[in-house]
Amino acid sequence: MKTDGYRNDDVLYERAAAVIRDTNNGIAVTGAGISVESGIPDFRSAGGLWSRYPPDQFATMEAFTQNPDKVWEMWYELAESLQGVEPNPGHYALAKLEEEGHIKAVITQNIDALHHHAGSNTVIEYHGNADKIACTACFRQRDMDLSHRALGAPRCECGGVMKPDVVLFGEVIPEYALRTSDMLARGCDVLVVVGTSAQVYPAASLPFLAKESGATIIECNTEPTNFTNVVTDIFLQGPAGETLPALTALVVGESDGGN
Repeated sequence: MKTDGYRNDDVLYERAAAVIRDTNNGIAVTGAGISVESGIPDFRSAGGLWSRYPPDQFATMEAFTQNPDKVWEMWYELAESLQGVEPNPGHYALAKLEEEGHIKAVITQNIDALHHHAGSNTVIEYHGNADKIACTACFRQRDMDLSHRALGAPRCECGGVMKPDVVLFGEVIPEYALRTSDMLARGCDVLVVVGTSAQVYPAASLPFLAKESGATIIECNTEPTNFTNVVTDIFLQGPAGETLPALTALVVGESDGGN
């Protein structure tokens, strides 16, 4: 089904709110676009992380194995840049929809942990979580700690080298994340796409899987994407920090009014 066009009017918001209000089996899929509004630039954007730290030199498992201290230069800078970054209204809106029982999970490509910080309880992270580090030898986890920065790559109590608990190029997405997201997408009634386009797989496949199973696809993006005229049913154009709170207010407000 094609969208009604790129209109942001009351009718579209009311339609989207009605769909979400009538389900307790929705999910959301989020990408870099939602975090840009919290002040985190897209890694691939001009001036982004990859422009200063080429990913083939700083973000692959091969590079990490060969020179973990070098790779950690980038991750310490990223961790420092994330200090003080707060969730924006879009993150809080999704947490509210989960609290109200309308969405069961957020599936995200982001590593910034902002969904957790906003209060979302069920967050499936394709690429890991930069708040944590993990031992490559014994897999023990602990919190990211910038006080170790002068020492290079942090070491585990077992003597192993710690790495950010994120998926580097050359690593596979955790099986749990793949299986769970696939199951959720195939079984949901509503899928809300936020701040991501049909470019990065396997996350980009989820709206298509959901659509094949009969779900309604609601897309919140600043510009039309490859989803928009293929699987999207309702397209709400604009920043997630504006579209999601407006949508959630309609869902929660009318739901409360009926009690």
